[in-house]
Amino acid sequence: MKTFIRVVELWVPDRTRTRLEFGGSLCSAEFEEFRAVSENALFAYDEGLPGKAWASGHPVILTKFANSYFKRTDEAVEAGLTCGVALPVFAGEFLMAVMVLFCGDDAKHVGAIELWHNDPDKSHEMGLVDGYYGTADMFEFNSRHTKFPRGFGLPGRTWKAGMPLIIKDLHNAKGFLRWEDASEIGINCGVGIPYTTGDETWVMTFLSAQATPIARRFEIWVPDASRSALTFHSGDCSKQADLAALYDGKTIRRGEGSIGGAWATGMPALNEHLKQDETISAASARAAGMNQIVVLPVIEHAALKAVLAWYL
Repeated sequence: MKTFIRVVELWVPDRTRTRLEFGGSLCSAEFEEFRAVSENALFAYDEGLPGKAWASGHPVILTKFANSYFKRTDEAVEAGLTCGVALPVFAGEFLMAVMVLFCGDDAKHVGAIELWHNDPDKSHEMGLVDGYYGTADMFEFNSRHTKFPRGFGLPGRTWKAGMPLIIKDLHNAKGFLRWEDASEIGINCGVGIPYTTGDETWVMTFLSAQATPIARRFEIWVPDASRSALTFHSGDCSKQADLAALYDGKTIRRGEGSIGGAWATGMPALNEHLKQDETISAASARAAGMNQIVVLPVIEHAALKAVLAWYL
């Protein structure tokens, strides 16, 4: 089974905090040459895809590398990578890291990664900045001509919640306004991540299909009332596991495993070997045959709001 996202990279400030250096990646062996190029790369503020996300203060998406500010075009094209998304993680105004996701391109590539934006001075709705849809042409056309008020659809609901959001069983989800288009092409799960810069709001959405899923499992963990541990908030698993029942009464301590570590450090995390993670979530994922995790902390006003994790 191929996942929709082919390569995940972390870019972290170097010792001088003036440039971004390679902080690790998750990818299969076919992308080793691309990884080798990335390992030696450095990006200044506003340079390349990671530097652009740093400078803009919100996610950026590039659906075409040619004739753009992207720096590794030849290597990416050779590796079959066609789209890049950069997600910056800030604590207040200070950059912690940038996570970059790359998608591939083949005939069975179904799903979507979208960036939505609202500027309240211009509109009370959220419109599409850009998106990558694989082979889902009709879904792409309709998405580019759709706007969402606050509280409606996945982008609008994520905007209103101010929290990462998971909508599963999209064909039955009244809150997902494009469900008919989505069900026709097999998209069955949606994840939204909000970003606020000043008065403007950005929402990154991942739409996952059964044939080429974004991930095999998504989980959102949030601090408890005392902010001493993380509790399970919501999730979706391709194996149909009842995650709420599985994690009922269970917590992850600050600093514990990849998920608790993201809270302790404010840094995203990539873990290729879940057997090195002792948490309840890692044990459950391993039991379901999952070996890798991507962890993204969602920080607001320099405090952790939630942790979004996905398993490969």
